[in-house]
Amino acid sequence: MGDTDLGLGEEAYFRPRQPGADAPLPVEERSFQPREAPSAFALSDGDGGLTAADRAFAVIPCLNEAEHIEGLIRHLLADADWRDPLVVVADGGSTDGTQQIVRAMAAEDVRIRLLENPHRLQSAAVNLAAARYGRGRRWMVRVDAHAGYPDAYVSRLIEDGRRTGAASVVVAMDTVGRGGFQSAAAAAQNSVLGTGGSAHRIAGASGWVDHGHHALFDLEHFFAVGGYDETFRANEDAEFDVRLARVGGGIWLSDRVRVTYYPRSTAGALFRQYLHYGRGRARTLLRHRLRPKLRQMAPVAVAPAAALIPFALVEPPLALPAAAWLCGCLGLGALVGLKSRNRAAIGAGVAAAVMHLAWSIGFWQQLLTRARTRPGRPAELAPEGGGS
Repeated sequence: MGDTDLGLGEEAYFRPRQPGADAPLPVEERSFQPREAPSAFALSDGDGGLTAADRAFAVIPCLNEAEHIEGLIRHLLADADWRDPLVVVADGGSTDGTQQIVRAMAAEDVRIRLLENPHRLQSAAVNLAAARYGRGRRWMVRVDAHAGYPDAYVSRLIEDGRRTGAASVVVAMDTVGRGGFQSAAAAAQNSVLGTGGSAHRIAGASGWVDHGHHALFDLEHFFAVGGYDETFRANEDAEFDVRLARVGGGIWLSDRVRVTYYPRSTAGALFRQYLHYGRGRARTLLRHRLRPKLRQMAPVAVAPAAALIPFALVEPPLALPAAAWLCGCLGLGALVGLKSRNRAAIGAGVAAAVMHLAWSIGFWQQLLTRARTRPGRPAELAPEGGGS
């Protein structure tokens, strides 16, 4: 998923929906009303008393995750409260043995499926899995392969979904580095310097939000808005949430279910990631005719400020905007690192500067080319027959 920070890839577009209480919402206040006609998710006879509301599957979009995939699958399936579990690995053409590992596991365990994702994008992987395995199941859980998850992850998400009546449950994130530049990036992404105050990064309590790290979908709602837009390489999650919010779909942030995210470990990889995030954010703003919020405007200005540096040879004051930004990043980053008591994290300002600059360049690239995609909802998406 486009796991974005800075309020750059995961900015909220609308005011949070305010719940009256933590109790389930009355039916008349929910985003979507129950259907009178038989649902596309209805179960056939012989399902052992389970209903669609009891059943969920998890999809893991992945590419070259041989080191992590087996342990992740086994960890998810150890959830004793997850009824009739199914884990679908949507592989984008791995060449490191990931497919062979999953295929061998699936041969021994019917709860595991390997699904080829020829488009290679995470958005396409999730849509394909939803269409193939959504019938007869109410819930879909998106799981990123290179992250850490708490025990009983799926069942706890379903519990939150049922209790709140949310169209989507998103989760809080703890970013962890394993030394060197990765620790600096983690420190930046765990701070306002790197996240801009994104609710799922700094949340201390559960509540209604406009966006967060995607975890659980009610499939009726997911299909109703057309699923992910597969033309987005990044920011597909935030773009989806814009459409969901506009039809009244509630998004619940669960702080009691937190995931551990491991950031890019090199400056080059982090730069490329945030370049895509910036492009995706600009596309979302253009498509939905949204205005960037104030905290987005600061990083938007970074690339133009950096572009003025060569002209400072003639007019030295032109370097002041970029110098002020860079000094601010380095100074605040050092404070973040000292507060974390991690020597490597003192470089958080360097990581933040990489994130800001890359995002800003990507944003302006997309904005200036104005590569608009068609307005409105993406292509129709619906569950296929069978697929349990």
